[in-house]
Amino acid sequence: MKSIVTRFSNCRAGNFGILTAILLVPMIGAAGVAIDFSHAVEIRTQLYNAADAAAVGAVAEKSAAVSQAMTMSGDGSIAVGESEARNLFSGQMSGEALSLPVSLTATVTRNLNRVTSNITFRASVPTTFMSIFGKNSVDVSGTASAEFLTASFMDFYILIDNTPSMGVGATPADVAKMQANTSDSCAFACHDIASGNKSYYNLAKSLGVTMRIDTVRQATQQLTTTAKTTRVASNQFRMGVYTFGTKAEDAKLTTISNPTYDLDQVRSYTDAVDLMTIPNQGYNNDQTTSFDSALTQMNTIITAPGTGSTSADPQKVLFFVADGVGDSYKPSICTKKTTGGRCQEPIDTSFCAPLKARGIKIAVLYTTYLPLPTNSWYNTWISPFQSQISTKMAECASPGLYFEVTPTDGIADAMKTLFLRVVRQPRLTS
Repeated sequence: MKSIVTRFSNCRAGNFGILTAILLVPMIGAAGVAIDFSHAVEIRTQLYNAADAAAVGAVAEKSAAVSQAMTMSGDGSIAVGESEARNLFSGQMSGEALSLPVSLTATVTRNLNRVTSNITFRASVPTTFMSIFGKNSVDVSGTASAEFLTASFMDFYILIDNTPSMGVGATPADVAKMQANTSDSCAFACHDIASGNKSYYNLAKSLGVTMRIDTVRQATQQLTTTAKTTRVASNQFRMGVYTFGTKAEDAKLTTISNPTYDLDQVRSYTDAVDLMTIPNQGYNNDQTTSFDSALTQMNTIITAPGTGSTSADPQKVLFFVADGVGDSYKPSICTKKTTGGRCQEPIDTSFCAPLKARGIKIAVLYTTYLPLPTNSWYNTWISPFQSQISTKMAECASPGLYFEVTPTDGIADAMKTLFLRVVRQPRLTS
């Protein structure tokens, strides 16, 4: 008997079948759990995608929440954004997820120039196999958030150089046409009142010559359209336009349009921008371009800059368009040699510094000063510092806000590019 018991205990035949039978139930259970969990993860992924879409869409640039945030006088929640987020979340649902009872929390708030959305979801996904073990559902949850940095509120003060040098032909072809039709081969359409209809200004008009001042005027008007299409709210940008004066004998900063949100009005008023008149050729020894005076006066006009977070606290931007060559009476502080006190020089950047010191941004559009190699005046007085003009104009500008446009480039496109640099389109992070 002892031998029989020993042989029975040592026998291994049939173990695999017995073990398989013993393990079959937990193996099937594990497979079922895996299937149920995989299904729950699939649903959770769909809910996450919906939450991401809702969070981003609720604070998109053209969303109702962002539009409302731009008009709010202070910080706080934005109910219209929360409603929009819920609708966006529901719109992403499909299949089984449509019938699931989803607990959804959506908040959209403004804090200064940040609009933030937060989406939290929670749902119970029914199980199939796990219900055998008494587990009837799997809970899934998650959060998604997005942030929109609203474009700042800004006041633009557009200073246009309209002095006689801006009467030069806008392109090499315009310059050549003027030179071919004037007895002294002059490329400038001087607005000489004494000459009447025989002035070079009127000659340019009759020849169909486009002057630099014409292209700048048109570009400024197009800029108002760019600002309208770029702004998120009607009170985001104000614009004002200024020139160096309408006539040389009373040259002083002239307001074409005071800063206003009515950009159509600015466009209309800018029709008045034209070349400064002179009473006669050689008036005041041609000392009609004082950047020093214009920048000093602008510094008194532009009020204290703000953070740009609200329309009541806008950033201030001087948008300066010029060819970069000053010509004024400065017998003692001219940076170049003078003749009888007449100072012809690149812009003196010491007059840009006070504005920047106050926190005012200076965006400079340098309309390249055209070399006139056949002109003796140019060769004597301007050519020696021609290479320094662009350098000084760039030095006047705030970091990153300098742009040079040559005669063959489009001034309107250049002004638009510079404007968008200043505005710094807002970005979305999620």
